[in-house]
Amino acid sequence: MMYQAAPTATTSRGGTPTESVDYVVTLDQIPRWSDVEQRSSLEGETGDAAHSNPRYANPLASSSEAGSSGNGMVSKFPVDHEINSKIYLWRGEPWNLEVDAVVNSTNENLDEAHSSPGLHAAAGPGLAEQCATLGGCRTGMAKVTNAYDLPARRVIHTVGPKYAVKYHTAAENALSHCYRSCLELLIDNGLQSIAMGCIYTEAKNYPREPAAHVAIRTVRRFLEKQKDKISAVVFCTTTSSDTEIYKRLLPLYFPRDEHEEEVAISKLPADVGDENGETVIDERKIRIQALPNKPPVRSFPALVERPATDLALVRRNSNHLDSYLDPAFMSLIKDPDERRKEQWEKTAQAQSGFNFVKLLGFGDLGGPPLSAAEEYSLHSRYLAKANSLNLSEIAEMKIVYRGGVDTEGHPVMVVVGAHFLLRCLDLERFVLYVIKEFEPLIQKPYSIVYFHSAASLQVQPDLGWMKRLQQILGRKHQRNLQAIYVLHPTLHLKATVLAMQLFVDNVVWKKVVYADRLLQLFKYVPREQLTIPDFVFQHDLEVNGGKGLIVDPRTKYVYQRP
Repeated sequence: MMYQAAPTATTSRGGTPTESVDYVVTLDQIPRWSDVEQRSSLEGETGDAAHSNPRYANPLASSSEAGSSGNGMVSKFPVDHEINSKIYLWRGEPWNLEVDAVVNSTNENLDEAHSSPGLHAAAGPGLAEQCATLGGCRTGMAKVTNAYDLPARRVIHTVGPKYAVKYHTAAENALSHCYRSCLELLIDNGLQSIAMGCIYTEAKNYPREPAAHVAIRTVRRFLEKQKDKISAVVFCTTTSSDTEIYKRLLPLYFPRDEHEEEVAISKLPADVGDENGETVIDERKIRIQALPNKPPVRSFPALVERPATDLALVRRNSNHLDSYLDPAFMSLIKDPDERRKEQWEKTAQAQSGFNFVKLLGFGDLGGPPLSAAEEYSLHSRYLAKANSLNLSEIAEMKIVYRGGVDTEGHPVMVVVGAHFLLRCLDLERFVLYVIKEFEPLIQKPYSIVYFHSAASLQVQPDLGWMKRLQQILGRKHQRNLQAIYVLHPTLHLKATVLAMQLFVDNVVWKKVVYADRLLQLFKYVPREQLTIPDFVFQHDLEVNGGKGLIVDPRTKYVYQRP
């Protein structure tokens, strides 16, 4: 395949070529991430860069949070204009770019069938022939070949990891090593610019947003050490979902000004890796306390200068060194086993002691609260598993489904209590379905409508299960949830909500709004925005049909009862 230089009219600046894929796109046709001049001019016109720049919409929440997001904390990714000038974001295939190297995500055999779609067709048969001579490639590693018919000079092949929830950390570090290996090969071959697509693939079940975090932070950490040897890193995306993810995450790791840096402090995950961007595993850290202020250990002649008969004498008398060492020298600080033991003891004590919540009949609250990092990891694992499963049997039960929008314009999730048949429901699969369905909503402000109509006849889960579900949904759910509209609440339900406020989460459960009749609910969520089961109308008529305005269960219309 022969490439031509792309005319200016056929390639949108920073966008996707609008004509044939045979056209070459050069770096000067793509805006740098640090295109501050363009951002400033847009800000000057509208006063808000977040809404004026169509390519780089502001991913950093609302400006109201920015003022207090720093809290005196130091950013782990401070503004670095030199590094930012080397970063590009482009929607399109990497091999259409005129750069020194492009990255091919492939498998351990480096075969054409498992390579990035379209790469081998664009490069010609020579690429596959050279790949066959390389002897394969291990997961997390990379190998380099010629680019043949591509506008790039080299192709760097890397093998991304398969994702499994139980090996989450190993997959993260293997993916981080993929990006780092590509950048190291770039430098080793005397090259300076590289175009990198998304190494993670759908076939390997890697969740896209966690993978993007790994990719971006690994590149950032590498450039901090090697920025004088690399001139350009182009993040290439081929889908709108990946593009939006990168637009949201790039300002967290490559802030372009103090505002973005300050807001990013509160938006970054708790674990952003070590100096290389790899996930830190506490259990594998070696933690050694400093030596006390004692006289220095006297020196000894090198053992190699001693005759063999003296070596045993040195070993036998080596215990004299004990007087110079602190007994705590080799002890571990915050030993993981001790930490687990303490958690078990706390849980056991809570279960064996006086349990006021259980005494009231609300069940067991479960274990101790989770940290922000633990909640993020828990949410990521459940989301990855949910995306890999077919949960259609849960969807058919119509316990949870999407509604329209409320009067404030927030999307609504509907929950039908009477459909929650605890005796014939796999709770673990139900939780996975809830995570999967709620994930698109919790990214922005949203509301929940809960129909408690006739639900009191069914067995309901205890507070411990509700607490666990809330932990899995994560803090973004807590922050963006605007209201929980409860229709036909009972006295027992109100007592349960009060217990949730006192013992589980005072923030979320303070947002409950009760509606005794459908007409009250319609003040918050218009009737046409909800799909309401027939029995809800019938229940409303039985409970509230004695007087005033009612909703006819057959026609669904409101009329005045005489």
